[in-house]
Amino acid sequence: MTKKQAIQLFEERKVRTVWDDEQEKWYFSIVDVCGVLTDSPNPRNYWKVLKHRLVKEGNETVTNCNQLKLKAEDGKMRLTDVADTEQLFRIIQSIPSPKAEPFKQWMAQVASQRLDQMQDPELSIDQAIADYKRLGYSDAWINQRIKSIEVRKELTDEWKRTGVKEGLEYASLTDIITREWSGFTTKQYKHYKGLKKENLRDNMTNLEIALNILAEASATEISKDRDPKGFNAQTQVAREGGSVAKAARKQLESKLGRSVITKDKASDYLLPENDESQQEDK
Repeated sequence: MTKKQAIQLFEERKVRTVWDDEQEKWYFSIVDVCGVLTDSPNPRNYWKVLKHRLVKEGNETVTNCNQLKLKAEDGKMRLTDVADTEQLFRIIQSIPSPKAEPFKQWMAQVASQRLDQMQDPELSIDQAIADYKRLGYSDAWINQRIKSIEVRKELTDEWKRTGVKEGLEYASLTDIITREWSGFTTKQYKHYKGLKKENLRDNMTNLEIALNILAEASATEISKDRDPKGFNAQTQVAREGGSVAKAARKQLESKLGRSVITKDKASDYLLPENDESQQEDK
């Protein structure tokens, strides 16, 4: 089961959501929804009181709500009450708010957009481009990043075809490739850039992304040529794919006289006006 977290915006208010690939449905943070609908200074407490009342009334919707780990304001992953679209519609009926109907329409739109994207992957790419533009990335960087997503997907499809298991084995092979071309494991690379929960690839420079693309594309082609079976066989392929990018990096660095692995991260090169808007949101 694959769950992907995302921040959705309703009237500029953040709502934490999780997309479940297996069930093909969104889960919404109930606390966030309470905050949007009530403008309460303490939406967590509002939900606690409402939840207690609904349970006493024998409301099965509340009883059947799930808990998922979502990123809290302090950056830590914490168990949070979530509801799917149908459950949330019923909970909203118990919250007196003039925003209730617009919010329901927004929820339906969120669900519809995701289903459309599943039928037409190009829509997902368009959404990713729009999101990166909103964050302030340059067009050149976005083009590189979108290409890296395509290359990564082709690599993971190849891993799956050859019997590599998702999760720990994918992460281990990624570490091997990254360490081979950059000299860092993924964790070390993030530490070098001063990152914590942020996505490493979203904080790479154009050159770093290009080298990572070369490493992963090389690993994919080597795997297709040799048809290795299972994780152990793929570890050698990962090293060799990474070594192709390592050779390119060393050659470029000899011409430049400096390392292309930098401490630069997204906050160092996003557009200034976007940095200001992000500060206002905090």
